[in-house]
Amino acid sequence: MSRRSRRGRHHGVADTSHQRQVDYSKLKNPLLRQPAFSQDRLEAIHQTALRVIEELGIKVLNAEARDYFKQGGASIDESTQLVRIDPALVASALESAPSEFVLHGSVAQADVTLGGDNIAFTCVGGAPHISDLDRGKRPGTLEDTCNIIKLSEHFDVLHLQSPNVESQDVPVHLRHYRVTEAQLRLSRKPFFIFSRGSAQVEDAFAMTRIARGLSQAEFEAQPWCYTVINTNSPRQLDIPMCQGIIDFARAGQVSVITPFTLAGAMAPVTMPGALVLQHAEALAGILLSQIVRPGAPVVYGSFTSNVDMKSGSPAFGTPEFVQAAFGAGQLARHIELPWRGSAATASNAPDEQAVYEFLMSAWGRILGGVNMMVHAAGWLEGGLTGSMEKFILDVEMLQTFAEIFTPLDSSDAELAYEAIASVEPGSHFFGCEHTMARYQTAFYEPLVSDWSNFGQWTENGSKTATQRANGIWKKILQDFEAPEMDPARLEELQAFIERRSAEGGAPVD
Repeated sequence: MSRRSRRGRHHGVADTSHQRQVDYSKLKNPLLRQPAFSQDRLEAIHQTALRVIEELGIKVLNAEARDYFKQGGASIDESTQLVRIDPALVASALESAPSEFVLHGSVAQADVTLGGDNIAFTCVGGAPHISDLDRGKRPGTLEDTCNIIKLSEHFDVLHLQSPNVESQDVPVHLRHYRVTEAQLRLSRKPFFIFSRGSAQVEDAFAMTRIARGLSQAEFEAQPWCYTVINTNSPRQLDIPMCQGIIDFARAGQVSVITPFTLAGAMAPVTMPGALVLQHAEALAGILLSQIVRPGAPVVYGSFTSNVDMKSGSPAFGTPEFVQAAFGAGQLARHIELPWRGSAATASNAPDEQAVYEFLMSAWGRILGGVNMMVHAAGWLEGGLTGSMEKFILDVEMLQTFAEIFTPLDSSDAELAYEAIASVEPGSHFFGCEHTMARYQTAFYEPLVSDWSNFGQWTENGSKTATQRANGIWKKILQDFEAPEMDPARLEELQAFIERRSAEGGAPVD
């Protein structure tokens, strides 16, 4: 099924004379934002977070980052590696950080605007395992990574590439070459680079410049790629995460600064307390980026949830996860930055639990005003597994959200007075002129949902949604054609990888 058209159907027979054209590549969320706090309590959370980083401080393990904080006016205790930050420094950083910016793809159609009412989706990220109905759960490989890149490229409701699953069959000191090459070769969309040390980041930046045909100045003039920076909650920034903020800010690329504040574990057990810690840690990372390069694009990230207090395992799709999303969205808008949230589940299989936890998570972020929803397709087992079938199931839900974002046409013709007048009381609208004129274009056609009755369902093969999803992802991969890439650029890219690999690659710092 095409990602851009849905064929109308009449009595089960496809009619190719009409096609409903859809385009999910640029989405805006028109829904009202759901607040978690009154304005005065929201300001209290912000002020308490400022108090945390001023009086208690953030432990910064990276010496270069501490030097930057010192240059920016923060107080440094080298014996404890604690950085204490005056609120005025934070205010200055928030003035320079852009509230909206464009993350560029290889073509304008693939550009993604982050901030405001704009919303972008990306799939599962960072999972060590992959699963499907045919082979079950197993360690991820480069082939699996490439397959998910292809699926993400195919569906225009997925706007950014992600780190999807780990290519564990490629050594870590060489992995970034193959994964970055795959993203650049198989997709036109903005993409992800791991912050695994300056050498790997610079390799990936160089590959981006080659593939996109950019000079150093052109590359640094606008963002082409992004990374995710996770703080070590509570109140710590480690060496590679600090280095990632520095490297991406210097190059004018995007850092998504995301504290991992699980209430009751790495954060206070109350949601407001967890949000205070999240906000404090995020502000510290944002400040570092702006000290390095004022105006560097950053995204306010949140991953606050609760844990199962019996096991200590993260829980997702819970009431607390949704409430935290409402609060995080408010905080991001309060400081006027784009907001990153997640659509997550702790389920181990693409089952009912996976669906309802995903939907609760996703609705929490959408009503909270998320600009960048990560893990929005294929996430399973609390992020430990990427599922091929769940990828397709989730895409159907993302397309449903995209349809919900479409404003209703309330013109006189759509109010349908004449149609109502043309149908006798107690009759039906199936065959009236108003219905037939719109039959091929009126409704969204789902990817995997089957709305037939039980008799038709059994007659047509009785496949579950998960079984249908299995066939869909296989067909997409079978038919996939990579976007065209300048042969000279591809040759230069591959020569770069061969040379750097022969030199020993780039070990993780």
